[in-house]
Formats: sequence, C-alpha cells, structure tokens
Amino acid sequence: MNLPFGVSLCAIAVATALPQVALAQDNSEANEVEAQERITVTGSRINRTDMETASPVEIISRDDIEASGFSNLQQLLERSPAAGVGTFSTRGNSQDSTANGGAAVSLRGFGADATLVLVNGRRVNVSAFAEGVANSFVDINTIPVAAIERIDILKDGASAIYGSDAVAGVVNVILRKDYEGMELSLSHGATTGPSYDETSVSTVWGTGSATSNTTVIFDYYKNTSIMGSEMGRFGTANQAPYGGNDFRSSRGYPGNFILNGQVVIDPDCPPEQTFGQTCVYDYGPATMTWPEAERVGAMVLSNFQITSDMDAYIEFAAQHNSSKAGGAATPLDGDAGLYVPANHPNNPWGERVEINRYRTVDAGNRVWDIESDTLRFVAGLRGYLDTWAWDVSATKARSRGLQTGSKDQGWVRTDFLQEEINAGRYNPFGGVTNDPAVIDAITTSLVRRGESHLTAVDASISGELFKLGNNMVSMAAGFEYREEDVVDTPDDQFQRGLIFGTESVSAQAERDQWAAYAEFLVPLADTLELSLALRHDDYSDFGSSTNPQAKIQWFVSDDITVRASAGTGFRAPSLAQIGLGPSQVSQFFTDTYRCPTPDPNNPACAATDYTIVFGGNPNLEAEESESWNIGGVWQVNDSWDVSLDYWSIVQDNKIDRNNYELVYAAECNDQNSTICVRLPPLPGETLGSLSTLYNSYINISSQEATGLDVSTNYLLPISDFGDLKFGLGWTYMTKFEKNGIDYAGEYNYPQHRWIGSVDWSRDAWGATAIITYIGEFEDYQSPQDVESSKARTIDAHMVLDLQMRYDISQSTRFSVGVNNILDEEPPFAIGDGDGDLYGYASSVHNPRGAFAYAKLNFKF
Repeated sequence: MNLPFGVSLCAIAVATALPQVALAQDNSEANEVEAQERITVTGSRINRTDMETASPVEIISRDDIEASGFSNLQQLLERSPAAGVGTFSTRGNSQDSTANGGAAVSLRGFGADATLVLVNGRRVNVSAFAEGVANSFVDINTIPVAAIERIDILKDGASAIYGSDAVAGVVNVILRKDYEGMELSLSHGATTGPSYDETSVSTVWGTGSATSNTTVIFDYYKNTSIMGSEMGRFGTANQAPYGGNDFRSSRGYPGNFILNGQVVIDPDCPPEQTFGQTCVYDYGPATMTWPEAERVGAMVLSNFQITSDMDAYIEFAAQHNSSKAGGAATPLDGDAGLYVPANHPNNPWGERVEINRYRTVDAGNRVWDIESDTLRFVAGLRGYLDTWAWDVSATKARSRGLQTGSKDQGWVRTDFLQEEINAGRYNPFGGVTNDPAVIDAITTSLVRRGESHLTAVDASISGELFKLGNNMVSMAAGFEYREEDVVDTPDDQFQRGLIFGTESVSAQAERDQWAAYAEFLVPLADTLELSLALRHDDYSDFGSSTNPQAKIQWFVSDDITVRASAGTGFRAPSLAQIGLGPSQVSQFFTDTYRCPTPDPNNPACAATDYTIVFGGNPNLEAEESESWNIGGVWQVNDSWDVSLDYWSIVQDNKIDRNNYELVYAAECNDQNSTICVRLPPLPGETLGSLSTLYNSYINISSQEATGLDVSTNYLLPISDFGDLKFGLGWTYMTKFEKNGIDYAGEYNYPQHRWIGSVDWSRDAWGATAIITYIGEFEDYQSPQDVESSKARTIDAHMVLDLQMRYDISQSTRFSVGVNNILDEEPPFAIGDGDGDLYGYASSVHNPRGAFAYAKLNFKF
C-alpha cells in the first residue's frame, strides 16, 4: 500500500528491492521458489525471504514521485521530515558558493558529507566541485527523476554495511529496469508570482524475453531563473523596513576614498545610500534567487542470461547539466591597491586618492556558466553457486565540471582597471556608467576546471550457513576495492590576486581503499532474530577503521514487532579536505576591534564581507560516530498501521572549519599578526582595515542528535465513492548538540517536521493533497548566546499541495496540480548576517511561492 510521498508504515519500517539473482529457467522447483522469494533489502547484504528488518527505512515510491509534482530530485528529498541542515541546491547556491549548480541531501542535519548516496546499492563518484570549499558530496542533480523506480532512505547509521559517509543514514536510489514497452511523459509548470517555469520530457523504453531485458531511459529538464529584483521584500539586503537588519554592502557605487589619510565619501553618493563616510550598495536585486538550469541524461540498463545459473548485467549513465550562478558587480576595497591620480580629469579633490570601497556596477553583474558531465558504467556477473547467491561487478565513473565567465559577464581585472584609471578613461566617481569600450578593456574571461574519478570492484556472496532449530542462519560476505581522485583548478588570475570578491577553490588529491565485511542473520527463535555485521576499511592516506553493528527484531505477535539496532560509523576525510590548496571564501561580519560600538561615522562599522583563506591539512583523522535506534511496528488491522522509532547519533572528531570568530578574537587585535592580516593603519589609527583572515580545517567538532520518528497510514474504502488513503510521517528532534551547545529549536534546527497526505481514487479519477509542516524555531544568535538568551521566534510554516489526475485510457493519464496552492511566503527571519540576508532562512524555507503544473503520461 503506497501513500503519497512515502509516508506509509511499510515504507518507514522496511525497504523492498528487486531480486539480485536471475532465475534460471530449468532449475528445480525448490530453487525457483527460493530465488523468487529472496530479496535484497537496503541496509543489509543478506538476501532475505521476507521484507522486514530491524532498520527504519522510508520509501519514496514511483507513485509518490508522480503525486509530488516535482521533476527535481532535490525538491523531492528536502520535503522528507528526516532531511535537515546541510541539504542544499541551486536555490540560494549562487555566486558565494563553491559548488554552484550542485545539489545534495543531508539527513538529520549532519550535513551532506555524512549522508551516503547510492545508486542501485553502489557508490557513485562525488562532485568535481566541493561544497563549502571542502565538503565532498554526491550531486543528486545528476540522477534524473524519470529513471527512478523508488528511493530508500535508511535512517540509521550503516558504516558496518556500506563503509564511510553513512553516519546519519543512506539514500539508495533504485533505478527502473526490466521494463517492457514505452512510456512518454511531458510536464510543464510555472509560478503564479515571479516569472519562472519548468519543463521536463522523459521516455522509458524496454524490451525483453525470458532470458534478457534492456531498458533505455531519456530525461530532459529545464527551469528558468528568478532574480532578486523579482522577489520584492525577499530580494533586498536592506531588511530594516521589515524589522530586520540593513546588510547593504560598504563596497558601494559611488564609493569612498582615502584622501590624506582620511576616509572621504564620494560627493555624489545619494542620501538614501549614505551611511556616515560610506556609500552603501544593495546587492540583493542582482542575486539569482533561483538560477536557470538545463539537464539532459540517458541511461541503459541491461541484463541477459549466460547459463542457467549465471546472468550478466550492465548499467550505463550519461548526464550533462548546465546552469548559471551570479551575483552583484565586483566589490573592491583597499586590498586591490587601486588609486586615482591627482590629474585624473574627474577627480573632485585634485589630489591622489586611494580607492577604499567601490563597486564596478557599470561593468555588470558577475555571472558564471557552469557545465558538468557525468559518466558511470557498471558491469557485472551474478548467479547461484548451489544455494549461494554471488555477485561480482566493476564500476567506472567520472564527473567533470567547467565553470566559465566571459568578458561580458562582469569579471573585472584590477590591473586592467588601474591602467584605464591612469589613462583617465575610466571614471570611478559619481556612480557614472563608463563607455562600453572602456568596460571591455577592464574585463576578462575566467575558467575553473574540476574532475573526479571513481574506479571500483566488488564481490559478494550470500546464503544459508546451517540450521539452528527450525530456522536457517544466513550470511553475507564481500570484498571491495576503490580508487578515487579529485582535482579542482581555479583560474590563474585568482591565484595572482587580480580578481576580487569571488570565492576561489584549489584542491588535488587521490587515494585507494579496500574493505572486507561479513554479516550474519541468526534466528534465535521463531519470533526473534539477531543480525550482526562487521566491516573493516583500509585507506591509503589516513589509516583504517573497523565498525560493528548489531540489530535485533522481535515479532511479539502477528501484529506487533519490536526492533533495535546499534553500531559505530566513520567518515573518511574528503579528498578536498586533505588536498586543499589556498582557497578563498567571503564572510560577512563586523570588525569589532575597529568598530567597538555602532557608529555611522566610522567606516569600519559598515557591513563587509571579509576574505578568509583556507589551506589543506594532510594530518586530518577520520570522523567517528555511534548510533542506535529502538522502535516498533503495530499493524492495528489490515487497514491501519503505526510505527515509532527513537534514535540517537553521536559524531566525534568531526572535521570542521576552525571557528573564524575565535580566530578573529585571538588574532585580529594585533596589527602584526600573520594570521589576521591588516592593511597599514591610517593616521590616528592603531589597526588598519582587515585584509585576510587565515583559517584551516581540523578535527575539532562533535555533534549529537536524538529524536523520535512516528509514521502511520490508514486505508478507508468508501463504498461507491472510492478509496481514501491517509498518511503521516513526523520527526521530533529532541536534541541537536554541536560542540556542547544544543541547537534544537534554534536557527535552522526546527524541532518538529511532518508531512501528511490524503489520496482519493475512484475508477479513472484520483486526487492527492499533501501538507508539509516545518515547526517554529528561534532566530539567529551567535553560538555563545544560544543557551544564554532567547531570540525572536521564526513562525512555523505549512504548505499545501494539491493534484488531480484522470486516466483518459489505460495508457494515458493527465494530471494537474499546484504546489503551495495557498502561496504561503516563508516566515520572516532577521537572519545570520552571512548566508541569510534577505529576510528568511534559505536552508529551511522555500521562497518560490505557488507553482502550477500539468503532466501528460503515455504508455505504449
């Protein structure tokens, strides 16, 4: 029984999968029944004769995907109550990001690097561009929705089964296969507010016989952009009129200058932009709230019988994604070393002045074009050796990223700009628009290249060992070997310090790894089974890790099952973290050593995004974790079931950025510090403007989360009026502690998240209503204030989606729907003054508004 968006009990309780072993046509009847009944379950390597395990698994089925109205995997996964902080996408992931165009999923709020993403139970290579400078992730934008049969979300630590990264859980994407016939799907939708639309086209074709099958999938998706200028109150950095803060930039247009050791403002700065000696600039309208993107992909999945006991199979996937990222025009400050000669024809002071804060708005907004190409090939053999199922495969994958900016996309070189100023051709005063030929002379083109590779082989065997009482003890064992490498090369102009105001990443590393594992399923009694797993991983760079896991399941009665699990986990340092070269990010904060109290006449008090430079750390150690889960399933009757799970995850030795606030406090009151580098102080000052803050990644953090998951569904037949299906999935996070501070209920960590659904069907008609709820939480506070003070409350947010469907014939279905039909805006948030500047919490709430769509599906 499937309920919309995977909230059924069986979806929470267990994962189902297709048989891994092909059925031999001339096997004995006993072996044939055995092969038909044994299945592989996400979270276990043992082929089972039932579908129930001791691990909580949520399933998003093909029907759930269709009912959601989404053609984008990231939008689909972020609705899950188990998703949390660390889930990111192209939305809000523009310009000031190191993974533009990418998307990832984070379970339980532990981050995308603590969530293992698999395709058909196997690893896929990471994105060529890391997120947040050095956090590797699987770009789920490379997995087309049309190719997905279902998604299994294992909400339990699983390093004993799958190895690194499965700290907070596993997302296993199961692809469609063994398809016969042809299916064509067309979809188009648009928002009712800002001008935005999405289009998708997909085909699935398959042919097969008793001994073989080939499935071919093609998918195309495109969305337009939403600019900040279209977002109204959510598209301005000045949130003061709405009760927030004014985060307009001190790098203005016009700007300010240093004359005879004193900061002076451009005489033509408009009054509404004047902040003491600073001319501020609202970069909000220039941001891409929702960048445009286009994706096209193809997959081929084929299997064929070689002998009566052996099959061969292949999976081939190719994906090409293109998108844009962008932000406001290039911001410049004293680091650029720019000046205006005294004889410049537009110099209002007639004396040499240094450019202190300025923005080349006349050169246009900065825009990136991002292209990514992903290839993945899997080939393997599987079959039976007597009663034992075996599987051997090899995987080869590559992800290639290209990020470019052309001369007409706002990329200004400071040396070219200085030449044009010296020649008197570029006028930096008055906020004027300079001649296009001059703009052409100061701009340049840029290229960033990245590439990651994965080569892997694995072998596994699963079967029954011996009889224990009336039941059989089963076992699975296997070996894996993997080679990985990643390289991220920024444009040389970044390295030479000629481009300002944009984050830049450099990384290069490689490693190999092998692992061996074993798992046992022991029936202690007819109603009690124990599962034990142990895995050892050995890495060429940081060392090894051994992780056990134990699970127990008690069938109290035909209606009630109690389950529990406990185990350890780990996450190896990412290649980007180990091989990180000099990499720059921007961080908004106030230089409180130069601005101890707010003062509009002190230029240091204006909001400024300062440059933080990171370097790699080859001495990083693996992160370690412990997790446990205890819960149960109650099948009240044939139509109603309930599940409940209480879970805990503790992650130690976590790799994180050294807290920049602590580095600032320790180093930035020293003009001669080599860690907090300042420009020479002006006359009368003891500290110069902050230039660069150096930082690093270290094993410094700890995270601990506990919570409660509840799921229930109910089927209600209504005589001649059809069937109603009700479902609810709810997560209550009781604690999310990081470095000793409990963030549950604080900024970006709502304690309550749930999704409920009602589905009605009768003959050819059907309708689905889905409600997504995100609970209230407190507005941003600095870590030191979280537990000592209380901030304003960010309201809870509820979104209603509706869909109607009609089967025109057995082969044709037409659907229409509206996501967020009530056009609910995200609740107001003052924000953290860095990533969230526009009046809402961007990693929690979606600002897109109501989205109406229509779908047409044909089957031939």
